[in-house]
Amino acid sequence: MYSVKSVKELQELNPFIVIGCGGGGEKFSNLEGVETIGFIDDDVRKQDRPFCGKGVASNLSECLEEYPAKSVAIMIPIGAEGTALNYATQAIDAGLNVVCSFRSLPLDENPALIKFAEAKNVKIKEISPRLDVVKKIAGAAPEKSSEVLPKIGYKPKAPVVFVGGTSQECGKRTTTKALGQAAKERGLTPAIISTDEMGLERPTDFNFRAGSLSVMDVPSAIISSIKYIEKTKQPDIIFIEGQSSLTEKGNPHPRGLSAAILIGAAPDAVIVAHRPNHPYRRPRGIKDEITAIEAVEPTKVVGLSINLRNSSLEDFDEIYYEHKYKLPTQDVYQSGASKLLDAILNHVEENKK
Repeated sequence: MYSVKSVKELQELNPFIVIGCGGGGEKFSNLEGVETIGFIDDDVRKQDRPFCGKGVASNLSECLEEYPAKSVAIMIPIGAEGTALNYATQAIDAGLNVVCSFRSLPLDENPALIKFAEAKNVKIKEISPRLDVVKKIAGAAPEKSSEVLPKIGYKPKAPVVFVGGTSQECGKRTTTKALGQAAKERGLTPAIISTDEMGLERPTDFNFRAGSLSVMDVPSAIISSIKYIEKTKQPDIIFIEGQSSLTEKGNPHPRGLSAAILIGAAPDAVIVAHRPNHPYRRPRGIKDEITAIEAVEPTKVVGLSINLRNSSLEDFDEIYYEHKYKLPTQDVYQSGASKLLDAILNHVEENKK
C-alpha cells in the first residue's frame, strides 16, 4: 500500500522538493517524468551551487517560499533517521505528500508517521528494497533490509595489509596470525583483525563475521574496525583477514564478500594465500586472483603464502613459485612469515618516497 511500485505513482505527486544532494537525490530527480523544482541539504558547501540544475536551500520553510511543491522526497543516507523524521513531520504538517527511502526513513519502523499522514489527508510512500520481488524469484527473503551501518570515511595512520586467497579454506587466517606474530618479533605493534567467527586465536585482537552483514555494510565495518583499533591500540601495522576469494570457481556467493572486505580495507599491500591440491574447492589460481585483487582496488600483491595441507613438504618448492610469480613465497605454517613481512615493509617504505 505504501511501497512505490512504478514511476507513475511518483509522477502523480509532482512537483517535488528533494531533500539530500547526494546519489539518492540525483537518482530520484532523474527518474522519468519526475519533476524536481528544488533541493535541500544541510551541508553549507552544497548550498552555494546548483544541484542537478536547481537551487539548494538549507531548510524546508525557505525552500517552500521559493518553490511551490506538492511533495517532498527524502533521500538522505542511513544514519540520519532523526533528520529524515523531522523533515517528514514538517512536510506532512505543511500539507505535502512525502516519498521516503527505506535507507533514510523505513515506514515499517515509523507507523505513527503513516497515521499522521492519513490524518492530514496526504500521501506517504516508500521507495522500498522490494524484498517482495526477491522472495518471488528466489523463494525466500529477509523481513527487511539488512543494510544498517552508516557510511564513513577514515584514513589510517598505520599501513594496512589485506590477506586474500585463491579460495575458501586456503590459509588466510593462519597467514594473518603469522604476519602479526612476525611483526611482534620485530618489535612492532601489530593489529590483527579477523573477519570470521572462527578467528578466536591469538594474536588476533578481535573478530566478527563479515558474512553476517549486508555486503553494503561490510566496507563500513572494516573501516570502523581500523578506526577503532587505531584509537585503542595505536598499532604500527594492521593486518586484515579476508574471506573466500574473488575468483574461486563453483561457489560464487561469497565472492562479493571478499571484494567488500578488500574495498573497506583499502590496503597498502596484499598477501595472497593458496592451497595446492585443494580437496573440495576449485580455485582458478594465483595469477587470476592477483589480477582480480589489483583490478578491484589500487593496491599491490607483494607475496604468496602457500598452504601445504594437501601436499607434502617435499612437494613445496619456494623457488618454483617465486620464479613463476616473481613474488616472495613462504609456507607460514612451517617457517613463519618473516619473508612476507619483509616484502610488505619494503613495499610500504618504497611507496613513501
